[in-house]
Amino acid sequence: MNAAVTGQVEVVNFGCRLNIAEGEAVRAAAMQAGAQDAIIFNSCAVTDEAVRQARQAVRRSLRERPDATVVVTGCAAELEAERFAEMGARVVRNDAKGLAASYGAEPASPADPRPYAPALSGADHARAFLGVQTGCSHSCTFCATVMARGAARSATIDAILGAAHTALTRGQREIILTGVDLASYGDDSGTTLAALVEALLTLPGLDRLRLSSLDPDRIDDALFALLTGEARVMPHVHLSLQAGDDMVLKRMKRRHSRADAVALVRRLKTARPQIAIGADLIAGFPTEDDSMFANSLALIDDCDIVFGHIFPYSPRAGTPAARMPQVGRALSRERAARLREANARRRHGWLDAQTGTTARMLVERDGLTGHAENFAPLALAAPAAPGTVITVELTKRDGDRMIAAQIHKDIAA
Repeated sequence: MNAAVTGQVEVVNFGCRLNIAEGEAVRAAAMQAGAQDAIIFNSCAVTDEAVRQARQAVRRSLRERPDATVVVTGCAAELEAERFAEMGARVVRNDAKGLAASYGAEPASPADPRPYAPALSGADHARAFLGVQTGCSHSCTFCATVMARGAARSATIDAILGAAHTALTRGQREIILTGVDLASYGDDSGTTLAALVEALLTLPGLDRLRLSSLDPDRIDDALFALLTGEARVMPHVHLSLQAGDDMVLKRMKRRHSRADAVALVRRLKTARPQIAIGADLIAGFPTEDDSMFANSLALIDDCDIVFGHIFPYSPRAGTPAARMPQVGRALSRERAARLREANARRRHGWLDAQTGTTARMLVERDGLTGHAENFAPLALAAPAAPGTVITVELTKRDGDRMIAAQIHKDIAA
């Protein structure tokens, strides 16, 4: 959960990076509407737990701030609009959350999906999250995203370039592209994610470009070439793998096999050995037996996953997977814990191997933390200028991060 407070409007973002980016548009729209003493929950519905957290937060605000206007938007609000309304909150549809009219005295909500406008996060971080796409046109059996956000829609390249320019002019030197199904960017408009990346790389001042989660089956030759051959595209690839067993992947209606994932990682790391691999993994999917889980557990080593986004399966009402034979919540949680433990061992070994090496670090606003090109979390032994990119030596591992020492002064571009 991420909160941003400005004047009389508080925006609380739950969930994904796209929500963080869209939260700034929510804040701006509410301020434009003249909202006063308002708290807006930009909710997530990726799991039952995410929805539960949103309901809990809304109840608390209604109880503790009875005179405030409590608004709920985002995916949980889309799926459970009546429930939030019955609690006493104003509900704003996902498609309308960036509109000032949604937060006025007489809220308006469009009946039909509107063209997607790029969503840019605020200036409170050295990195800027830039939402370029929303919705999904696939039908994975576990996912409620289509119900919450509709079919895939992309912002135009010109609009995205304008948003990126805003980030660069306020001093943010790294942009992270995000979306519900980022790799499908442009499917609805006849362009591609690779074309968008190439356009963004023409912008002066863009030192670092990072991509959020990608479907492995959608990394075409042009995107592969950018991920492996363009220095300004960071060597960090996060893949939407979800499982490491072919039968589970089939029942999920994923579009890749285990062998496809392993082969892709091998190709990526052969072409650019410093690439760090992240992955989304679900533990305890319906019908998953011990051997199927063992295949997912082994995938962490087989794909050299050092950044795992791991969570237990959570049945979502209305999805096909919710009607399949369930393995049980306790077993799902236990398997998720085992995946996290294996991932932590892999990550710690990867970090330990970087001791004594140098890296280029983007310094966060606190002047003490940041990330290397490969997304390794770094902490400085002494503060540096926020927002700058500096050269550091990695001296030792401290838990899930590396301690870094600046080895010479860099001048910000």
